[in-house]
Amino acid sequence: MGLEPENLESSIPVPNVQELVSQQLETVPSRYIRDDMDTIITTVPSDLSLRVPLIDMTKLVNSESQDTELQKLHAACKDWGIFQLINHGVSDESLRNMNKQTQEFFDLPLREKKRWAQKPGSLEGYGQAFVTSAEQKLEWNDMIFLKALPIENRTLELWPENPPKFRESLDRYSQDMRQIAVALTRFMAMGLEIESQELYEAFQGLYQIRMNYYPPCPQPERVMGLTPHVDIPAFALLLDCGDKPGLQVLKDSHWVFVEPLDGAIVVNMGQITEIMSNGLYKAPEHRAVVNKSKERRSVVTFCYPNLSFKVGPAKEQINSGSLPLYKTVTVEEYFQRFINRKLEVPFMDTMKI
Repeated sequence: MGLEPENLESSIPVPNVQELVSQQLETVPSRYIRDDMDTIITTVPSDLSLRVPLIDMTKLVNSESQDTELQKLHAACKDWGIFQLINHGVSDESLRNMNKQTQEFFDLPLREKKRWAQKPGSLEGYGQAFVTSAEQKLEWNDMIFLKALPIENRTLELWPENPPKFRESLDRYSQDMRQIAVALTRFMAMGLEIESQELYEAFQGLYQIRMNYYPPCPQPERVMGLTPHVDIPAFALLLDCGDKPGLQVLKDSHWVFVEPLDGAIVVNMGQITEIMSNGLYKAPEHRAVVNKSKERRSVVTFCYPNLSFKVGPAKEQINSGSLPLYKTVTVEEYFQRFINRKLEVPFMDTMKI
């Protein structure tokens, strides 16, 4: 059954997971139990073929090492759709501040956090994402989702004023993430051999930030922190705020943990990039699992080009003799298609020619 379009643009209120945990539960409420999911498959870290690729930005920038690192980047985008980026140029201070502000926000009493709760008809604010029915299975996480850039898109009444440095840290962090995104689009364009100037300008674009909190869970093997999904932006930039792995990516039928690396940013391809590369770069399925004794936090930046930018297979991909696999639409139309689709139809199917 198709859902009404506006349902995907908002979320209905559900219990706060952090508060549930504070009740010292021994078992998980039935609405969170996901026995329909695969059991959590972990891969042996010593298996190097199943280790998420590592890309070094300083090697991409340096003319002597650029060719080799570009080949690594191109392979990572094709074979995995996800990689860890090191030496990306964002200061440790900016990452540390964002981590600290996220922790301090989720540590606030529930009543205080609810000052910035989602309002009816919007996903922005503190709560849960994409809960569209009272029967829906729930994820083991709480989140706050905010539009960050351009500045005029911000809904400031939903930007927490407590902790006191939250707004300032998020402002700085979002600009830093845009800097990484703009640089990455240039290198991806080089890997795909497509014109980068238009991309560079377009990625002054739209940036949305979601901060996730995954509390400890008495039955971690029976819940999902985040159910398997594919991201819709061009890519997402994830800061893992701890040392406990929780993010998993599907690779060759295995769920592979993305091991947290201090100071690294995880880059996850989204469907806009898959479309622009005409299917060459992959937007991977990924999910988050939870832990029995440890909480986990992450900060995810969703990176989109400007609303007027045309999303479709790059002309260079088509000129090389490939047939276009996807339609060309503006980013604005792309959002509308995502919101207005029937949920049982995979979004990418609606974009195929």
